[in-house]
Amino acid sequence: MSAEPMSAGRVSADAVQDTDAERVTLVTADDVRAAGARIAPYVRRTPLVRLPGERLWVKPENRQPTRSFKVRGAVHAVGRLAGRGVRHVIAQSSGNHAQAIAYAAAELGLRATVVLPDTAPELKVRAARRLGAEVVIVPPALREEACLALADRFGATVVGSDAFDVIAGHGSAGSEICLDLPDAGAVLVPVCNGGLLAGIAVAVKAADPAIRVIGVEPELAADGAASFRSGTRTAWPVWLTYRTRADGLRAPVLGALAWEHIHRYVDDMLTVTEEAIGAAAGLLGRELGERAEPSGAVATAAYLTHRAELPPGPVVAIISGGNVATGTQTREELVRST
Repeated sequence: MSAEPMSAGRVSADAVQDTDAERVTLVTADDVRAAGARIAPYVRRTPLVRLPGERLWVKPENRQPTRSFKVRGAVHAVGRLAGRGVRHVIAQSSGNHAQAIAYAAAELGLRATVVLPDTAPELKVRAARRLGAEVVIVPPALREEACLALADRFGATVVGSDAFDVIAGHGSAGSEICLDLPDAGAVLVPVCNGGLLAGIAVAVKAADPAIRVIGVEPELAADGAASFRSGTRTAWPVWLTYRTRADGLRAPVLGALAWEHIHRYVDDMLTVTEEAIGAAAGLLGRELGERAEPSGAVATAAYLTHRAELPPGPVVAIISGGNVATGTQTREELVRST
């Protein structure tokens, strides 16, 4: 069932040196349960929907207030910061985390600034502004650097997309899956920086260690799969990860905290082609009426591609987002702009 390892000739991967100088505190099932209770007033409890004729159930996180799962972690993290007296939050994002931070800040009365790449779909840029955030646009490779510089200038608190409270909030989706389908054989989760996969893995493994938790990436942005195979957090160059149409999954490396959870709790990582992503998005629309952006369709694509290899029993795929942009740049244009 394992994805094919990436050829060294296709990608020059750099190992990211993680320090063991300090013991890493991991999110627990208790943290996830507490987060679920805190965010309940602000998020939707999405159902499981079965794909006709298949053993696949999808969890449509595209139905959340900002049309992606990101609202779970953002509301939890921003809410916790607000309780500590923080008044200004900042985040860098490909788009969906930015919208979620803007939404959470607006709901909780905080100021929000978000840093987006100049390749972000205009749909996501407009949405973040509409939700009240100040939006700063930079080249993709400068997102993190610009975010930290602005945080220092404004005295704002950075909300990373794999921060502890973000991972705990995302884990609530996993808790819901286990309550709704306790006999699931596997859960397929899209992977960008790994925060969603980390949170779901914590929740699912606490409920039933026998359920397989599997991350899914595009073949063209498979730094997480490379990390999983090697056992070392591995970065890909931005110009490589930006080849995929799945704009929400272009992060060049797993978050350090997310990686600690993935390394301990995740069972496997799979990759899918661009063609499979497009086919899955089309199928979700035709059969279920679910509008999935390419990033949101990768888990379904993994089921369609690898179903014969998956464990027996029901399979759950996360539709992580439905912010479908029109008139987006071609992959070639994206590569040239990085």
